[in-house]
Amino acid sequence: MRRLGVLLLASTCVLAQLPKERERARDVLLELIEINTTDSVGDNTQAAEAMAARFRAAGFPPADIQVLGPNPRKGNLVVRYRGTGAAKPILFLGHLDVVEARRQDWTFDPFKFLEKDGYFYGRGAEDDKSGDAALVANFLRLKEEGFQPNRDLILALTSDEEAGDYNGAAWLLRTHRELVDVAFCINTDAGGGEFEHGRRIALSVQAAEKIFQSFKFEVKNKGGHSSLPVPDNAIYHLADALGAIERYSFPVRLNPVSRSFFDRMSAIVGGQEGADMKAVVQTPDLPGPVSRLSKIPYLNAMLRTTCVPTMLQAGHAENALPQDAVGIVNCRLVPDDTAQNVQNALTHAVHDMKVSITPLRPEVAGPASPIPEDLMKLLEATSKSLWPGVPVVPVMETGATDGKYFRLAGIPTYGVSGFFYDVDDDRAHGRDERISAESFFEGVEFYYRFIRALAH
Repeated sequence: MRRLGVLLLASTCVLAQLPKERERARDVLLELIEINTTDSVGDNTQAAEAMAARFRAAGFPPADIQVLGPNPRKGNLVVRYRGTGAAKPILFLGHLDVVEARRQDWTFDPFKFLEKDGYFYGRGAEDDKSGDAALVANFLRLKEEGFQPNRDLILALTSDEEAGDYNGAAWLLRTHRELVDVAFCINTDAGGGEFEHGRRIALSVQAAEKIFQSFKFEVKNKGGHSSLPVPDNAIYHLADALGAIERYSFPVRLNPVSRSFFDRMSAIVGGQEGADMKAVVQTPDLPGPVSRLSKIPYLNAMLRTTCVPTMLQAGHAENALPQDAVGIVNCRLVPDDTAQNVQNALTHAVHDMKVSITPLRPEVAGPASPIPEDLMKLLEATSKSLWPGVPVVPVMETGATDGKYFRLAGIPTYGVSGFFYDVDDDRAHGRDERISAESFFEGVEFYYRFIRALAH
């Protein structure tokens, strides 16, 4: 989830949850957090089996509960909630794995659930075990209530979204397409809302995402003794190249989703920023509006492809001229950009034949998923029932999620979340990760209402 940059008056949230439902959702989140699912030493299969046990106990047919994967530690859970078959199934997607978390970096054990001062702490509390818990708890609640959906509802909790060699979403689509062949996918790992200074910001629905693509910048040199410095230094060449990247801006490149974002937000923000948003929708290359919006990191990332150096390595001895200097430049491409186009632009900007620029692990773009009007209206109605006055805004995710694999497979995918986070205290992937208890329970209730409305 990312900062939207607009402020709205706080709205009152009216919840209809029973204490029992809150307790179940909290218990699921606790269980998931206390199972280490990092790539290095964690066990995704253990988490998948723990959730599968809950579905078996709730009376789901064994044939509709599957834990499967290409590696013993990288299991994926797929559960099918049978409906009448009046419509094609819907998939609800979350990921069980989490980023690494070292005990010495945290105030407390990252793999022990902690409830303190109105917050739930633990690795994955925000990304994405809160989403997993909401889906599991609501599938169980709907089953207990005897809800009969008009179509099959499929839950997939997968591995290696954050890191690792066994991405569960891609593996399921490649080897078990029949399990996840649906009309569209709802991804809990994107979209959602945020607080700013105690007030609510518009709830976002993600319908596109940027492409993760890194490039290796490398300069080789014969080196020599450090007592005899020369201008032809590998580190100088690399430093100049990275400076050129700092000064270079890719052209504005809007798509239907980002254009809709700026159009909707312009009316909400107002003032100069709102006028600039409206201007770039109508004329994307206007220097003034583009320059002003580009000063805001989130809006800059929504406008264009971005590249930034993230890693450096050079030299082999402190008393020797460097024979090799390497920098990693991480780029986030808008959906219709290409790695080749970006490589060409970087090469032109650097303009130094001694700097080689090569792509690392080329990624394939996932197309944007235009939001159908009926789905947008349903999202708006669900949001209004909980947070009156808070608008729903389509966004392009500036990061990356597993949604791209489904979009590449021809399955429209939408990042939808009912969790709100503080824009000034986003701890996803960071130390002491947490989610407020109120936000968690609101998000669980949001999913309950949303799932019922989708399959009524």
